[in-house]
Amino acid sequence: MNDPIVNAQPILDRFRLDGRVALVTGAGQGIGRGFAHALGEAGARVAVADLVLSRTETVAQELTGKGIDAIALQTDVTDEAQVARMVARVVEHWGGLTIGVNNAGMGLWMDAETMPLADWRRVMALNLDGVFLCAQAQARVMLAAGYGKIINTASMSGTIVNTPQNQAAYNTSKVGVIHLTKSLAAEWATRGVRVNCISPGYTRTALVDDLLATPEGQAILPRWMELTPTGRMVEVGELQGAVVYLAAPASDGMTGHDLVVDGGYTLW
Repeated sequence: MNDPIVNAQPILDRFRLDGRVALVTGAGQGIGRGFAHALGEAGARVAVADLVLSRTETVAQELTGKGIDAIALQTDVTDEAQVARMVARVVEHWGGLTIGVNNAGMGLWMDAETMPLADWRRVMALNLDGVFLCAQAQARVMLAAGYGKIINTASMSGTIVNTPQNQAAYNTSKVGVIHLTKSLAAEWATRGVRVNCISPGYTRTALVDDLLATPEGQAILPRWMELTPTGRMVEVGELQGAVVYLAAPASDGMTGHDLVVDGGYTLW
């Protein structure tokens, strides 16, 4: 009897990414850097993409130091031609693309009534348009192959309105990422491509540490922690398991899901 439980591939093996090719944008620092390391440690070959070439080279060197096959790519994800070249370079180098992690993004604290339209558009161009352009280019490769995993970085700010800082543009862009993820998931589900997103809560990165070192940040942190059931920020390492799961065969039955890792912030 071929019992699908008894005779299944061992569960931990279903989290392995051996032979897979991953592309991570915004991978030069912070959460994207953590994602690149996690995917590489799980067995994937990793293309490290970022706007700043020196950052991509540093992270790629970190990965190769661990024995991970990695390349560095400088890319502005708001530029359609550059996105197309980025994906083409990955395919040329490794012969395919299995995992696309669209993480590049920016935050902006600004009062809505005084926000210039140019700032609104700058946030949307990177956080939403950039995710669409990358997912579109990645999917063209994956749909032709009949399989792939696309993982977008959204935010708990796509579910709640943060306080006390004002960030209407950022929040709106992340709502867009979540619904874009669901829309692409529905469109590509029957063709083998899974599309999910990860929504981090307040996460400790070097940039956040710099912010919290300012008087403004020190004033805001107690409010953030008061609203977070765990009473602390999420660590980048606590997001790594999420990206590996969504990239791995273990999650082949999941698509269109927003995986929230926020220390319980959105429970209230």
